[in-house]
This record gives sequence, C-alpha cells and structure tokens, in this order.
Amino acid sequence: MAEIIFQSKLDAEKFYDHLLKYLPNNHDKETILLIEDRHIVKFSGNMISLEISRIVKHAFFEFITNIKRDDWFREILKSHYFYDEFEEQQQIIEIIDSILEGQREDLSIFLNNANEETQIKSAIEHIFLDNISFSFDSFLKFRLRPYFQSLQGYVEIAIDEYKMEQEYQIFVQMLREFLMNREPKMEVLHLLFDEEITFYNEQFVEMKRAELTRLIDRKLLVNHPVYVDSASIAPLLSLAPTTIFLYTKDPDEPLVRTIKNIFEERVTIKSFAALRDVDKWAEDHQSSENQA
Repeated sequence: MAEIIFQSKLDAEKFYDHLLKYLPNNHDKETILLIEDRHIVKFSGNMISLEISRIVKHAFFEFITNIKRDDWFREILKSHYFYDEFEEQQQIIEIIDSILEGQREDLSIFLNNANEETQIKSAIEHIFLDNISFSFDSFLKFRLRPYFQSLQGYVEIAIDEYKMEQEYQIFVQMLREFLMNREPKMEVLHLLFDEEITFYNEQFVEMKRAELTRLIDRKLLVNHPVYVDSASIAPLLSLAPTTIFLYTKDPDEPLVRTIKNIFEERVTIKSFAALRDVDKWAEDHQSSENQA
C-alpha cells in the first residue's frame, strides 16, 4: 500500500488526523505523510508491518462509518430532501444514531444492516491487498454502493420520524395553550394506568365514564378530533386539575409521556405500590367518616 488519494483536502486532513490517534509511537507516525496540496495520505517505505496495516484498516473503517457517515447524511439531507439548516440536519442525524444504537426498536426493524460491517471490512481488506495507490472516492463509488443505498434508507426513515415528532410537539404545545386558559375544575386527580385508565377524585372515589364524558369540553373534540383521546386527554384537559398523581407500571408508556409533556409540573408519577397506600388511606378515611 503506497497512498490514498482524496478528492478534497479536508477529507485527507480528517483521515490523517484520525489515523495518527491510533498509531502507537512516533516512529510509526513518521511513516505516515500528509501531502496537502495533492490531497494524499502516503505511507513511506516499501512495506508496513502487519500490526500497522491492521491499525490502518481499522482506522479507515471507522473513518468511513463514523466520521464520513455524518458528512454523507448531511449531503443526502441537503441535496435530496432540501434540509439546509444545520440544526434540522443534526436532529435527523441524532434520530438515525439512536436507531443504529438500538434505542428505537420500533424503527430498527425497517433497517437491513445485518451484514453492513462485514461488507465494508471485506471491501477494505480487498483494496489493501496490493501495495498500490487508490482513490478514496473511486473506492466508495465501486466498492461501497450497497452501503450508500443503506444510508439513503436510514435518512428516509429518520425524516418520517422527525416529521412525526415535529407534529407531536405542535400538538403538545397546542394543548398546553388550551390548558393555560382553563380554570381548574378540581384540585387533585388520581389517575390509574392498568389495562384501562381509571380516574379517581381527591377522596379516591372512582369517577365513572359517563361522568367524565359529561365534563368534556366539546370544543376539544370539535377543534382537534384526530389528536385528542376522548378517554384520557379530553377529560384531563377539561378538568384541568392542579395536581395529577399518575400511577403506572411503565413510566415510559407513550400516553404517560404525553400527559407528562402536556401537564408538566402538575404531574407526579407514582408506582402501583404507592397506589395501595393511597387506597388504604381512602378506605380508612371513608370508614372514619361513616363512624362519625
């Protein structure tokens, strides 16, 4: 291997700086040259050791999959989808990163990247077999075409998710504004998330569905029929309680997060164990009232 030729000076500098971080000592670093005016990273001498060769290939793989990948994502977003703003690009790339890191299992199923790492490493091994010069951009064009198709797919999925998240934020803000203009109809509400949602008043007496339906502000359902759930969000907004104690086994459940996002500091998340304590208090309180 003699040299890698890059199309841009910036790419040559990026790879050179990235590679130097992996080399174990200064002597090895002296064998790697950056020829800036020709955009070349050159390996001096006739041969390099197997260990240095392994390091170079590993650094090259990471340069492609970590450093350059985000550059390519930004280029796809800009040229294909007209996302020119850096901040918007960054938000979409963060969604892609969360998918690739396995944080969004619901979206990961749409990706077909099972053999991606193997394919890239195989292409790198092949190009480094001979002690020759090669063009980085030609390598990408002819060896990594499937990888670029995958990147396009990641961007498409992330853009759909980004648009949905934008719509969700608009929806939450709209309901926050509705809530700001309402007088509380009750001070404390207990909300139980189990197989279905159950409302309890301050004395922990269950509020029946018919009662909740009567309390719903009809403007909510008329103005926002698609977004407002008549079984949970609509009665909550109509009651506009000052404090909501929400009992759940799963604080990350989407509807729980939505209620938390709309009502913000009004909501206190509690466990089912805490619910038993409140339930016992309610029974004792009711018993003492009956005795009186």
